[in-house]
Amino acid sequence: MSVLVDANTRLLVQGITGKSGSFHASACKEYGTQVVAGVTPARGGEKFENTVPIFDTVAEAVSATKANASMIFVPPEFAGDAILEAADAGIQLIVAITEGIPVMDMMRVR
Repeated sequence: MSVLVDANTRLLVQGITGKSGSFHASACKEYGTQVVAGVTPARGGEKFENTVPIFDTVAEAVSATKANASMIFVPPEFAGDAILEAADAGIQLIVAITEGIPVMDMMRVR
């Protein structure tokens, strides 16, 4: 199995202000992951834990921070679009653990 995350991984968290997103972002930071950005629409300009800038879109976050990986913590009805938004912004590694994503949304993603 290849190593997908290393010391050069610059992580952004989509849904960083939600319960799951904030929990996992904090845990990643504690373990030494470079969490460089968060994305939550309409929350751009804020900071997560006073250090991680929050952006309105993934494209803005990637442009400002050179993020190259994304963890997605959004409700099922938004997960498909969140995955596509990350891919469109040039993110190479996208991790979404959301359960219950509509099948047709995942067909679009595929």
